[in-house]
Amino acid sequence: MSKTIGLREAISIGIGGMVGGGIFAVLGLAVSLAKGGTPIAFLFAGIIALLTSYSYVKLSLAYPDRGGTVKFINQGFGQTIFSGGINNLLWLSYIIMLSLYASAFGSYAPNLYAITGGPMDFHIYATFIIVLASGINYYSIKVVGAIESYAVIIKLIILIAFIGVGIYGLIGNANLEQLSPANWETPIKLLTGGMVIFVAYEGFELIANAAPDMEDPEKNIPRAYYISIIFVILLYIIIAVVTVGSLPFKEIATAQDYVLAEAAKPMLGQVGFTIITIAALISTFSAINASLYGGSRVSYEIAEDDELPNEFTSQLWNQPIGLLITTILTLTLTNTLELESISTAGSVGFLLIFAIVNLVGFKLSKETKSNRTIALAGFILCSIAMLALLQQQFGSNIMGVIVAVSLIGFCFAVEAIYKWMERRKK
Repeated sequence: MSKTIGLREAISIGIGGMVGGGIFAVLGLAVSLAKGGTPIAFLFAGIIALLTSYSYVKLSLAYPDRGGTVKFINQGFGQTIFSGGINNLLWLSYIIMLSLYASAFGSYAPNLYAITGGPMDFHIYATFIIVLASGINYYSIKVVGAIESYAVIIKLIILIAFIGVGIYGLIGNANLEQLSPANWETPIKLLTGGMVIFVAYEGFELIANAAPDMEDPEKNIPRAYYISIIFVILLYIIIAVVTVGSLPFKEIATAQDYVLAEAAKPMLGQVGFTIITIAALISTFSAINASLYGGSRVSYEIAEDDELPNEFTSQLWNQPIGLLITTILTLTLTNTLELESISTAGSVGFLLIFAIVNLVGFKLSKETKSNRTIALAGFILCSIAMLALLQQQFGSNIMGVIVAVSLIGFCFAVEAIYKWMERRKK
């Protein structure tokens, strides 16, 4: 296959993966946890993503494969119960991300058109968008790609315009005082606040799946990872500054689920609110579209590596059977869990996965010609961040901790049972 992905396309994959529905879904949650220190919380999460990207760069160069993270973990640990459990967790983490995006869509959409005028609107819209995106995935993968390419451009234009107008609107705004260190939460709360919203950064790992098709990979793979992550870190920090500097904390708390749209009101009034709401709907819809495809591919790759039953490589209506399973599980999680529990479970899942990828980078440093110290630092930081998040959330959001730990346990239990059944067949 000819190498068809240039640097610009690779950067778009990384930015599109990160700036999906995440920032629209978790910004209000971030402010509720970190208060005036929200930009610092986004910086903490971004630093961990940037450090982890070093291992991804080296592994993508040494083992370019469309399986991406799945292949890296199998390269480091073989096809064992451990690697299978972690890869199963990657699939479930995709499903959690889908639930997060659908929750954001369900929170923003009623502001444009209320159907019942009550909480049921959330469930109607969230369910509708999952079913619609699934239908598009079954209809045509080309349509999924076209939607994503246009959506990345639209949402970036709107977000950058929001930043431009927002910074101008901060001049003389009394709420700017909220950004002072006096209004920051404690360092541990800033760290855990950053970790709860870590899901807003996880999409950079999609670059790994594109590595085999990149032009001039030695130059373009590192640039794609680093440029996309640094750009998104700066984007998120500025969005956080504009939001906290524009609205009183009470208004942010009231509009927590659609705070980015509310933050446009002081500068642009109802028109600004509507524009950002539309941007949120486009972003979350495109993110659901792309993640449904990605999630179904992950389940296919895991089964192909004999870490899930071979039935997962079969197709239903010309798509992997994993697409239907992913859709059903996403619908279930979206309609049963609170946003903070979904975000916590997703962040814990990806922090654990990234810790293991960093550990693979450390183990295979000779083969990948990488710096063992950087990979080890990534492993340690991801591990500490995950444990700090679990400890802090245990006191304030025990359901999120229970969901996160249960999902991890479930992934390893499924893998252990499958390997046991396979041995019995022999």
